[in-house]
Amino acid sequence: MVTTIPFVRDMAFEYGVPQQVSPMIRRVVANNPGPFTFRGTGVYIVGHGDVAVIDPGPDDPAHIEALQRALARDRVTHIFVTHRHLDHSPAARPLAAATGAKIYASGIAPRFSADDFIAEAGDDFSFKPDIVVRDADVLSGRGWTLEAVSTPGHTSNHLCLALREENALFSGDHIMGWSTTVVSPPDGDMDAYLASLDKVQARNFTTLWPTHGPPVTEVRAFIEAYHAHRLNREQQILTQLRAGKAQIMDMVPVMYADVDSRLYPAAAHSVLAHLIRLVKIGRVRSDGAPSLGGKYALAD
Repeated sequence: MVTTIPFVRDMAFEYGVPQQVSPMIRRVVANNPGPFTFRGTGVYIVGHGDVAVIDPGPDDPAHIEALQRALARDRVTHIFVTHRHLDHSPAARPLAAATGAKIYASGIAPRFSADDFIAEAGDDFSFKPDIVVRDADVLSGRGWTLEAVSTPGHTSNHLCLALREENALFSGDHIMGWSTTVVSPPDGDMDAYLASLDKVQARNFTTLWPTHGPPVTEVRAFIEAYHAHRLNREQQILTQLRAGKAQIMDMVPVMYADVDSRLYPAAAHSVLAHLIRLVKIGRVRSDGAPSLGGKYALAD
């Protein structure tokens, strides 16, 4: 069965110009479009007067200047980072230096290996939060309350943030309206990702605000389709194995025939994430520890 995800891709905005997208939320989009960032990094400003900033974005002087202009009449009290990728976290430190605000993020150290794939913009290895945030921590400012929702899977240290006043979730890269999310081992974990989808679904949020792309407003149906899509990918892998394709790089062009070929390296790592899970649950066997170059077969 082919799962159709009801993607939302229409997005009216101007780069660097603050846009009121809900009663409590403004968004400033960085001019860093690409195959992983869609139109660019959407930086969220929460509240009025005393505000929080979520995912300040890339280390781009023009973007940082635009963000500071957008915040000229506000006092930034908190800077949140969902995870330390170069399209999310580097602007946090200059923004903190300019405003005196502290940076809040997960303290979990990411997992890497010698052959790790540098997905998307790559990792911000220098990033460190001033204050470590854990699952269910609640932080507040004048008129707003944000709760940390730990959502490992895309990365081991991914955090979403729930805005209680609007029953909304800033979903980072965990759930995006315009595309599926890269899950790249060893830091990405498909079991953890599926569990995190279930965790978000159980909260019954009204709106999801991803860092890239427009909001998701039909939340329950969207997450159901997102989850079903991942399980469908696993069925596709099993089909490829039945057809005699034993290696990931033979499966990807068939499974992702309708995807931009620039995304094939990321797709290969998502297939690896699925295979790691399938080996763990006994559906597939591998010639040694699962790896990109390994050989796979259906379990007996």
